[in-house]
Formats: sequence, C-alpha cells, structure tokens
Amino acid sequence: MQIYFCLRPNLIIACLALLASGCASEPKPAAEPILSGEEMLRESQGLASLGDRWKKGKQMVDQGNILVSEGQSKIDEGKRMIEEGQKVMRESEENYKTIKK
Repeated sequence: MQIYFCLRPNLIIACLALLASGCASEPKPAAEPILSGEEMLRESQGLASLGDRWKKGKQMVDQGNILVSEGQSKIDEGKRMIEEGQKVMRESEENYKTIKK
C-alpha cells in the first residue's frame, strides 16, 4: 500500500506538468487540403467567369459615361438654342411694339 500512495502524488505531478506544457505550446497549423485537378479547373473557370463579368461591367460603365457626356452636350446645346430663341422672340416682340406705335 505504501508504493501506491508514493506513486500517486508523483503521477499527479507528472500529469500536471504534461498538461501545462501542452497548453503552453502553439497549436499546429491546419494543413490545407490538397486540391484535385478537377477542383483546380472548376475554381479557375469560376475566376475566369468573374473576370469576364467584370470586363462586361467595365465596358458598360465606359459606354454609360460616353452617353452621359453626349447627353450633357445635347442638353447644353438645347439650353443655348432656348436662350437664343427667347432672345429672338423678345427682339421680335420689341420690334412689333415699335411698329405698332
């Protein structure tokens, strides 16, 4: 019985030491899974699809900017025509009033 009581405290101390050293060590980094050829192909096709979609979006933005620019030019031209037309109308009304007198 004495051997049992003597080994028990030593065993507890050894277990505590192992537990403390296990908690203090850094965890192993998880290994990334190895991709199969099919998975790599699928991922690359997905990335290519995203790239194509981005290119289409960029083309739409560029075309939209061109249309906005052209539209702004037309708006400016329209405003200029309105101002010029209003000027002609005022001058015509003034000339009419002058003639009537």
